Amino acid sequence: MTPVNIPRSSLVHVYRYSGLGCAFAAGVMVFMAGGWLLDRWLGLLPVFTVIGALVGATLSTVSIYRRLMAGEAEDEGPGEGQ
Repeated sequence: MTPVNIPRSSLVHVYRYSGLGCAFAAGVMVFMAGGWLLDRWLGLLPVFTVIGALVGATLSTVSIYRRLMAGEAEDEGPGEGQ
């Protein structure tokens, strides 16, 4: 069996999109952990944990959207999107 040669450009896209997924998960986890710590400090159980998860998901979504739009503009190059 011979190894399959995958074009480099498709591997770049795989790494880019898997990195975006990890960035989304990390954003949600960081804000959720911050909310959990705030809940423990204030004695409120799930209030800020849930709020932190929602804020993290929202900010991560916006961040990923901006990165995708910047990458799309970069892929088009100058003069190709007209």
